[in-house]
Amino acid sequence: MSERVDRAGLAVSTQLAEFVETEALPGSDVTPDAFWAGLSTLAHEFGPKNRVLLEKREAIQTQIDDWHIRHRNQPHDHAAYTTFLSEIGYLVPVGETFEITTTNTDPEIARVPGPQLVVPITNARYALNAANARWGSLYDAFYGTDATDGTRPSGAYNKGRGARVVAKARVFLDEAFALEGLSHADARRYYVHDGALLVDDQPLADPSKFVGFQGHPKAPTAIVLCNNGLHAELVFDRTHPIGSRDQAGLADVRLEAAVSAILDCEDSVACVDAEDKVQAYRNWLGLMKGDLTDVFEKGGKTITRALNPDKTFTGPDGGDVTVKGRALMLVRNVGHLMTNPAILDRGGHEIFEGLMDAMITALIAKHDLARDGGNSVTGSVYVVKPKMHGPEEVAFADDTFTHVEKALGLPQDTVKLGIMDEERRTSVNLMECIRAAKSRVAFINTGFLDRTGDELHTSMEAGPFSRKDWIKRKAWISAYEIHNVDIGLACGLSGKAQIGKGMWAMPDLMAAMLQSKIEHPQAGANCAWVPSPTAAVLHALHYHKVDVFAVQAKLKAVGARAHVDQILDIPLASFQMWNKRQITREVENNAQGILGYVVRWIDQGVGCSKVPDINNVSLMEDRATCRISAQHIANWLHHDVISRDEVQEIMERMAAVVDGQNASDPLYRPMAPGFGGIAFKAACELVFEGRTQPSGYTEPVLHRRRLELKASQ
Repeated sequence: MSERVDRAGLAVSTQLAEFVETEALPGSDVTPDAFWAGLSTLAHEFGPKNRVLLEKREAIQTQIDDWHIRHRNQPHDHAAYTTFLSEIGYLVPVGETFEITTTNTDPEIARVPGPQLVVPITNARYALNAANARWGSLYDAFYGTDATDGTRPSGAYNKGRGARVVAKARVFLDEAFALEGLSHADARRYYVHDGALLVDDQPLADPSKFVGFQGHPKAPTAIVLCNNGLHAELVFDRTHPIGSRDQAGLADVRLEAAVSAILDCEDSVACVDAEDKVQAYRNWLGLMKGDLTDVFEKGGKTITRALNPDKTFTGPDGGDVTVKGRALMLVRNVGHLMTNPAILDRGGHEIFEGLMDAMITALIAKHDLARDGGNSVTGSVYVVKPKMHGPEEVAFADDTFTHVEKALGLPQDTVKLGIMDEERRTSVNLMECIRAAKSRVAFINTGFLDRTGDELHTSMEAGPFSRKDWIKRKAWISAYEIHNVDIGLACGLSGKAQIGKGMWAMPDLMAAMLQSKIEHPQAGANCAWVPSPTAAVLHALHYHKVDVFAVQAKLKAVGARAHVDQILDIPLASFQMWNKRQITREVENNAQGILGYVVRWIDQGVGCSKVPDINNVSLMEDRATCRISAQHIANWLHHDVISRDEVQEIMERMAAVVDGQNASDPLYRPMAPGFGGIAFKAACELVFEGRTQPSGYTEPVLHRRRLELKASQ
């Protein structure tokens, strides 16, 4: 056990206490006594309330399980089911219409639609890459992915591929920044005259889209334009290989891409003790102070990564125009469920990790509020809160941050709250969830991955679920996605807050993403998650094509289109329709994803992995995707679609497959043929004991097994 020190009745890991007192507190205008007293109150007064909320989750789940058991093998009576959910408090009455009163949200939250990155905060390099993904090269994004022609580049530079990239970029410029009587493909000269951009003496069709330039007006080195709130930078350099071959000297088109980024302390990390939490908090501190760096070797060179500066241009009137160089950063705290051994309360119990996150991440953010040119220009702190079940739990989060603000000397509602709409009790009560924090809500997002996992667990006793691909085709999920936008608009989020959509989980399939993810802005979402900076650049193209605020205005005029009844339509299936091969293939795919993710989580502490599925398509796996796969197998086991022995055989067989996929990793420890390692046991536990895990979450098993492995080392 780590050494501990007493702080206001808390037994704090010396490692965490030293970080707080020597790194986080200095310069914050918060004394150590005030900080620890505030955290002690959270642990000892808010902690019991947190526990009551978790007990209510379990009580409600037991009642739902009993209802399905009583009505099993009977025709589903939707009206009776809905009445029952209201009687037990799962569905709450909807109050009068209202609009949020959130103030002081940054432009990236309120007025600039665009892609949003989610990145593990424990990896400094990834965190810096995410923050710097505010800008990215369209040429690189087209050339380095399958987005240009459906193929990925290989080997040396391909001149023909490069020409196709340039042509495709010119098409984008014609669509977003049309010229009078001319195509950008034919342009030979870009210059500024009398405050206006001219291209071969022709103006932009909409001259107001010209923002500024760098260099001499007659031969600028860069020109910045703006469309639908997003900027694009044309970079000119005739010494650059591409610019030297280009008739206009255009060497690159750089897009404003990830306008916001979530630095994640939750699903994409493996933080199980004080050592891990300090790593996460220290990176957040570096980002909030603006001095985080990471040094690494690449291609035989030593590279130092740091936060990018803002961009400055000469505006049409000759004055300076500054465009932000970094994504607006939000921090995702842990949900209400987990505790962490980094701090023990007076009774010797681990305190809730979400309460610890609230206090420490907000303290750290004070360093940003005290400096110019930092993250927030409006004096706000953005905290995304995941895995909340219903309005009471949102109200508890609101109360928590009110206490944190008082303890840290922050004005009321400095902390803005992001509500993840990813648990069914939140989905069906979304308006009341928003009402519970209406003065600080700055974000709602359809976290459809955890939402699917909760769908499986909540209705576990109702019967066998469809195969995963078919679950996504059922009516409930489209109703849920529509409902999120409609309720957000009805509650006045447009122009004040983000209405978001979930992750594109296939980072290598960018052509497919370009085809399908435009649906998110078309649905009225002013942000949507992407898995990489490159994906952010490509997804930014969609926001140039779609005026999201115009879409939102039309949708709000129409009014709510979705109904809670559709969201409550359980995606069950008759498993007699599946043959043995289909059943085996489905479980194999689930097992491979679980094992490929869990083995790196347990053995290496990697919280987010790119794992090949059964068809060798690489998918981003985190605890949310793992929850789906584990709950799906657990459901089929519970309803005798497949036997325990069959699942065990598949788990062992797929473990050998995963071993082969990781053979080139020198840190990897094979699971086969012994199958006695902690990682394999954890994966099996998630499946065979999945039905009894709290809300079907993977965290309790993963944390316990990771701590077991760390202790053994």
